[in-house]
Amino acid sequence: MNKLSSEERAKILHLLCEGMSIRAVTRLTGASKNTVTKLLNDAGAALGAYQDRALRNLTCESVQVDEIWSFCYAKQRNLPTAKAAPEGAGDVWTWTAIDADTKLVFSVMVGGRDEEIAEDFLRDIHDRLAGERVQITSDGFSVYRRAVKRAFGESVDYGQVVKIYGGGASGSGSGGGRYSPAGLTRVEYKPVLGNPDPARMNTSYVERQNLTMRMHMRRFTRLTNAFSKKIENHANAISLHFAYYNFVRIHKTLRTTPAMAAGVTDKLWDMADLVAIIEAAEAKPGKRGSYKKRAV
Repeated sequence: MNKLSSEERAKILHLLCEGMSIRAVTRLTGASKNTVTKLLNDAGAALGAYQDRALRNLTCESVQVDEIWSFCYAKQRNLPTAKAAPEGAGDVWTWTAIDADTKLVFSVMVGGRDEEIAEDFLRDIHDRLAGERVQITSDGFSVYRRAVKRAFGESVDYGQVVKIYGGGASGSGSGGGRYSPAGLTRVEYKPVLGNPDPARMNTSYVERQNLTMRMHMRRFTRLTNAFSKKIENHANAISLHFAYYNFVRIHKTLRTTPAMAAGVTDKLWDMADLVAIIEAAEAKPGKRGSYKKRAV
């Protein structure tokens, strides 16, 4: 690792952020697999800690939340027959919160899909906001109702967008394919807490962010062998992705980065800025946070 220059680190991280697998990066750069993996983990830990500090006191008016499935080592149904499965193996869910106006993804958690992680996730969202009343929108997943209530009390406008499917797949006369839901029949907008604005009750931005994650992180690509083998690597890859998305990658609609749009930074970052944070963290090593609790 010490033999890598800052420029080499920036190049490797940029390739990872644009969706390349670790093995593909090794073929292009000549770096070993262990070197790339260690750099990924160092980058994820440092950038996750940085975002945990930086993404605070945010003035968001409308927030959308969702969770996206992936798996580590083996899918949950295959764990009983998996050999030497490590801790954290099985289905893994990534919970994300996005500001509908600035497109900043300011809260991310990695873990299961249950009420406990949902409540931790919503409390993290609450702690990152400036205290002003906010509107939150989610899909119809039942745990959100209790989690939002416990995290925000009555000081929130919360609604759910429930999509009802049935019949054949959209655009065809047959049933949905393996990854295609049945045809969408209707959408229901359900106010749950406070007085949510119906015009802002949607989950389009957070669902589009799910696609961005699948396009830019090889670990999320379906039907490949690029899935994560260790949960720590998975969480660190997500930390790196969102540092790149929030601070470096120019959003096509905003024509700036989400971090600049949200006032978190006043300049356009490049990969060298991310490397500088990593190198500063290496100069002051500290204890790494839990992947479930760290703002990745």
